[in-house]
Amino acid sequence: MTTTAGPDPERLRSRAVAALTTARERTAALTDCVDERELTSQHSPLMSPLVWDLAHIGNQEELWLLRAVGGRDALRPEIDSVYDAFQHPRAERPALPLLPPAEARTYVADVRGRVLDLLSTAPLHGTPLVTAAFAFGMIAQHEQQHDETMLITHQLRQGPAALAAPEPPPAAPDAGLLPPEVRVEGGPFTMGTSTEPWALDNERPAHIRVVPPFFIDTLPVSNGAYLRFVEDGGYEDRRWWHPEGWEQVRAHRLRAPLFWRREGTGWVRRRFGTVEPVPPDEPVLHVGWYEAAAYAAWAGRRLPTEEEWEKAARHDPASGRSRRYPWGDADPTPEHANLGQRHLRPAPVGAYAAGASPLGVRQLIGDVWEWTASDFLPYPGFRAFPYREYSEVFFGPAYKVLRGGSFAVDPVACRGTFRNWDLPVRRQIFAGFRTARDAEPF
Repeated sequence: MTTTAGPDPERLRSRAVAALTTARERTAALTDCVDERELTSQHSPLMSPLVWDLAHIGNQEELWLLRAVGGRDALRPEIDSVYDAFQHPRAERPALPLLPPAEARTYVADVRGRVLDLLSTAPLHGTPLVTAAFAFGMIAQHEQQHDETMLITHQLRQGPAALAAPEPPPAAPDAGLLPPEVRVEGGPFTMGTSTEPWALDNERPAHIRVVPPFFIDTLPVSNGAYLRFVEDGGYEDRRWWHPEGWEQVRAHRLRAPLFWRREGTGWVRRRFGTVEPVPPDEPVLHVGWYEAAAYAAWAGRRLPTEEEWEKAARHDPASGRSRRYPWGDADPTPEHANLGQRHLRPAPVGAYAAGASPLGVRQLIGDVWEWTASDFLPYPGFRAFPYREYSEVFFGPAYKVLRGGSFAVDPVACRGTFRNWDLPVRRQIFAGFRTARDAEPF
């Protein structure tokens, strides 16, 4: 973690204020659209009540910004244990003495007002926690990550739609002209980062990886392609499945992605309270790692490793350097990627030509998280910062890596180096995948 002064302090403050404000506006939109009963209900044992997420966001902001950075006394020390995610599994949180919605809103607003006062005067250099406004960026990312979690809760809740998108995502007029896969040449590339100021500990440090040549899908696997796997009996043929995945299929009678159901001769899905035909041209969504790996095996392919995914997304063969994003170093815009809950759904496969990698791979950022073949492991030289519980306690074979972000991810929490992870059984997350295969050296 660098401790250099970095960019101009006033620009850093402006960036931090903007990131915190954007996150809070989204949090308000996700919690103001439902009544108090919905806020305090547990819509799935996999998720917390929305009101827990709301107060947890404020509590983490207080812990890291007001106390750790500002040296302030605790505002509500009695609630620290209630909102400690490691003390209480999600299924148990409804039984905790949670702040009621009005009190939770008052608390998070009080914390935010004090944080903005602190940010206006806090030094932004000297220690790793404050250099380049890291702690403020970390908290903005934390809130956006919980906003994505709350959006998952909205998808799981029953009843009429509470959210709406102002417009659909853009079309993909040239999707049919694209090659199905691209070749990525073997050799070294720089993986991870040592310079991105708000990168989290598991993205660090930058290091050289050598990857053999491979082919990777130009586009994420679509609903239409995945439906061929379903209709070919993919969920009934154990040949394609990891043994633990096959156990899940049998135990839970899985027959299709989560939220799909057959209706007449076709398939429909439930999306944020609305039932609609499954759109064949969108990336498949709400599949777990076992489903992604089974599809890949059925198709005679495999999931890409995390190294392959990042090389396809960041490596520029012309310059030999790794970019921040597939399209270059500029921050994402609506022309590059589907991010920030803007459309409440993935864009059709082949959209966002401006966001393509140097080799022409599209939608590596946004739309759907992409499962990889890799376990979640530390990079060489990893150091936990600022706390072990963010990444280190999850390292090992139990968790699989996802890359790229989804339509539910805000740009502040999405980079070419950003690493997500989850259990391979998880299907409620906004995850899909693309496939790969080995290539012979020239």
